[in-house]
Amino acid sequence: MSKRCALTGKSVATGNNVSHAVNRTRRRFYPNLQRVTVYSEVLKQKFHLRTCTQALRTLEVNGGLDNWLLKTSNAKLTPLALSLKKRVVRAKAAVA
Repeated sequence: MSKRCALTGKSVATGNNVSHAVNRTRRRFYPNLQRVTVYSEVLKQKFHLRTCTQALRTLEVNGGLDNWLLKTSNAKLTPLALSLKKRVVRAKAAVA
């Protein structure tokens, strides 16, 4: 299973452990991934995603999955999130 956020694409970063003697050894910084269920009000459907906690906080601030998808540019979305956005846009257009 990949260590990548399903919504934002945030993935593993690399860097150094630096000791008191300033010895540097390579290390990896893993994103804080959580398995969550997110509800889309427009599609009336639940989605099981593996997202980072930063993305979950952003969803809360923007008022849910649908609003976040509509506000975020396509260039910043993962392929999964982009397909969800297209479904939300089509469903919203059909309702209006």
